[in-house]
Amino acid sequence: MPSLYSEVTIDAPRFAVWDALIRKEEWHRWNTFLYDCDPSRPIRPGGDILLALRRLEGEDETEFQPRILVVQPNRCLRWIAKVPGFRSEHVFELEDIGPNRTKYIHQERISGLLSRAFLPFIRRDEKEGIRRMTRQIKRYVEHDYRRQW
Repeated sequence: MPSLYSEVTIDAPRFAVWDALIRKEEWHRWNTFLYDCDPSRPIRPGGDILLALRRLEGEDETEFQPRILVVQPNRCLRWIAKVPGFRSEHVFELEDIGPNRTKYIHQERISGLLSRAFLPFIRRDEKEGIRRMTRQIKRYVEHDYRRQW
């Protein structure tokens, strides 16, 4: 199964990284990859949320409605988006790697009959979007968010 992967060490405790990740209504302050289209939809297992993504800065947004699979506070968030023949699973994992240091992992797993047809078109741009979000959450939590905790 093809996957896209990005990780970074964030100089902040896991709860601070989790809080930035889970508060999707605040993503517009720091995140140029994923956008919350409906803040009234909470992130909870089994629930759907309405998001948009922008693979490259300046391009049009693509809306999608993933189903939340896992919400493990301060550890893991997973959702899945499906259209006939194509499945995309986003996984966000947080690991303690020292006092007030967190490894942030963002992975997208792509599968389905049409994945091979779509993959050449989205792989490079989607990978850049995931990497951009990784850099942005690091910057946000270490600088802007730090004042709050």
